Amino acid sequence: MATATDNSLEKRQQIAIQLRRWILQITTNAGSGHATSSLSAVELMAELLFGGHFRFDVHHPDAPNNDQLIFSKGHASPLYYALWTAAGQVDRQRLENYRQFGSLLEGHPTSRFPLTEAATGSLGQGLSVGVGLALAAKMDQLDYRTFVLLGDSEMAEGSQWEAIQIAAQYRLNNLVGVIDVNRLGQRGETMYGADLHQYQKKVEAFGWQTVVVGDGHDFAELSEAYHRAAASAEQPTMLIAGTTKGKGVPFLEDEEGWHGKALDDDQMHAALEEVGQGDPNIRGELTAPNDRHPLTVLPADAEQLEYRLGEEVATRTAYGEAIKRLAPQYPEMVALDAEVSNSTRAKFFADSYPNRFFEMFIAEQNMVGAAVGLGQRGKIPFVSTFAAFLTRAFDQIRMARYSDANVKFVGSHCGVSIGADGPSQMGLEDIAMFRSVQESVVLYPSDAVSTQRLVEAMMNHHGISYLRTTRGETPVIYACDEQFEIGGCKVLRRSDRDRYTLIAAGITLHEALAAHSILLEEGITVRVIDLYSIKPLDHATIRKAADATEVLFTIEDHVPEGGIGEAVLTSLSDHRTPVRCLAVRKRPLSGASERLLDDQGLSAEKIVAAVKAVADSN
Repeated sequence: MATATDNSLEKRQQIAIQLRRWILQITTNAGSGHATSSLSAVELMAELLFGGHFRFDVHHPDAPNNDQLIFSKGHASPLYYALWTAAGQVDRQRLENYRQFGSLLEGHPTSRFPLTEAATGSLGQGLSVGVGLALAAKMDQLDYRTFVLLGDSEMAEGSQWEAIQIAAQYRLNNLVGVIDVNRLGQRGETMYGADLHQYQKKVEAFGWQTVVVGDGHDFAELSEAYHRAAASAEQPTMLIAGTTKGKGVPFLEDEEGWHGKALDDDQMHAALEEVGQGDPNIRGELTAPNDRHPLTVLPADAEQLEYRLGEEVATRTAYGEAIKRLAPQYPEMVALDAEVSNSTRAKFFADSYPNRFFEMFIAEQNMVGAAVGLGQRGKIPFVSTFAAFLTRAFDQIRMARYSDANVKFVGSHCGVSIGADGPSQMGLEDIAMFRSVQESVVLYPSDAVSTQRLVEAMMNHHGISYLRTTRGETPVIYACDEQFEIGGCKVLRRSDRDRYTLIAAGITLHEALAAHSILLEEGITVRVIDLYSIKPLDHATIRKAADATEVLFTIEDHVPEGGIGEAVLTSLSDHRTPVRCLAVRKRPLSGASERLLDDQGLSAEKIVAAVKAVADSN
């Protein structure tokens, strides 16, 4: 059983004083930071951590049943770091390095600070991560709870309401949101100002229990509110607390113009006089969690691949078959989909492993955030939807990198080759998007075997990776025992007489192979490379091709900006061999796949024409 702390009301009040002093001191020392946004939430968080509600083993910060704390309003990082200092987890001398180059105490929390569950600061994302953490607790049959501090300004973000909906759908009674309603945003009053009822009726309409705290600086009110949250049987709980921005410093309280602005030395000393005398050595005790561990599921062998050469299989279908096939071998694998699992083929996994599949509906931003939360608890989430719709969640994807998230993304229905659905459904920017994420992996298989092997590679790679799949069926061109590694490529056609190189991936690889056959009959020999790993790219093989041939052609069902062509051009930035980029350069239309590829200059015939035009000019 959890053990209680001996933090008295008087001690919690003294901790609150010292938290305020640290907040003022470190922001003034840094010359920047959000002091007033931190001051408003001092009692909200001091009561949570030191009032016996937050269960955390300070001797084992990674204990699996520790409660989780996320500051979605990540600009309140001065309070965040001060809290952990008061809990004895941060040396108070380190607070002096706040916002300094190289310090773990960055302006907004990232994974560089070891106690950070997820990077925040881009507002509207913390609650989605909390959903993932809460889902993981349910899966693992642990009783830890997840608390998310929310700013009132960020409640205008649509991603918040995506998270609120899905949390009610999954009855996450182990998730507690805390809205710090301090009335003021960056440039003035927030949408609802200090009207707590507006937040209450909206949150309740989505199926949450709400607890309104009229005075968010009153420890007794807050204690009762947290107890009510803990007693919820089937609903997530939202504490809606009225607070004062800049609380504790009269000349800052409820005043505009102080958001993100540090005090100067004279102002700080005056503010400290108002706050009162603190004790920098004060430490609060945290309640220990119950000693529980997640259920252990032993891995089992995965089935072997069974594809025939020449068999027509869509790579999206092979993806669904892959995660279903690998599920026994990787018990930590989970899948999330945005209500298109019958198209992405994640349905194969969902039908076989319903307890490891999460339908996230058409709410891609929340889906990505929840996947980050699941990944932070040891799950390996595969996130799938149409590639075009992942662009909606790019902010969550880019922020996931600063959480050191281990999330696998799969975008289907890529390029103009999807056909008659038209441009709204065509993923044409996804390679560029994922290539721009630092240390990401971008993979683009061309057949069922390469898809299966690359899913395996993603499973065994820690970090953000992206798999691009094709809607239409393509022939199997690799034997089932063919191996694929991240950072590699396959040279499928090569001779000592090659004049040109065709570099393609996915659907256009098959067009390039067909073009090779046509050109060979006309006496023009070309090399064909399957660039299935776009990032990282096999620089050595690309360079050898550039050394051996006169011109390189990249062929991609993607816009030229940020795609395969630019990846190759970057690789060969110091090389004399020219690169011609065949890509989607015109506004796409509805139509048959073959017609659309031809219209964009990506069909075998148009590739042949492009090569011959260069050959004729030499």
